[in-house]
Amino acid sequence: MARRDGNPLLTVLVAGVLATGAVLLTRGAYDWSHERIAMNQRARLVARLNSVLEPALRGRDLTTTRLSLTDAALLGSTAPVDVFVIGDHGQPVATVFASVAPHGYNAPIDLLIGIGADARVTGVRAVRHRETPGLGDAIDAAKTRWIEQFNGKSLNDPPRDAWAVRRDEGRFDSITGATVTSRAVVAAVKNALLYFEQHRDEIYRAAAEAASDENAPGL
Repeated sequence: MARRDGNPLLTVLVAGVLATGAVLLTRGAYDWSHERIAMNQRARLVARLNSVLEPALRGRDLTTTRLSLTDAALLGSTAPVDVFVIGDHGQPVATVFASVAPHGYNAPIDLLIGIGADARVTGVRAVRHRETPGLGDAIDAAKTRWIEQFNGKSLNDPPRDAWAVRRDEGRFDSITGATVTSRAVVAAVKNALLYFEQHRDEIYRAAAEAASDENAPGL
């Protein structure tokens, strides 16, 4: 008669332990990768925000409060856009709009537009676009310095009726062969300034309320 070795109960327990261990390892790997992805996304966001801030603010220990605002006419999208209020010891020092230039040549152009507390542009970056390679893609700061011409500008400098490309009797250079793209970006930057002018107090108040909420996520 054959001998049956082993304890069935022990086998079940061992199998259960192994299964539990596998689940914990899988969950731990997911949590680690998820946290790593979140950290990388945050780092990319911080780098992008820094790119449109005044150089003196970059790398400082600042607070960032994210708001979600909607204004199709001035922010370029019927969907809510992100607006980041940058603070230093409780005082807002810059506001960054994730605005849209809806009338790009091939598609809407996603922009980051930094505006200082003095209502001057601190920087503009095209973060996503489908403009023509070799022409409209000159809005990319990695390709040309065209987009830097907005730095330091306000609705009074130049006067708001001069916020247009030179071809339209304005004060801004256009990209050769890409006037439509140039017009779209100039208009989007001007509109962000107009929104900031009209809603600055509301933006600052909303940011202060969000920052005081202990459950509000930080950046």
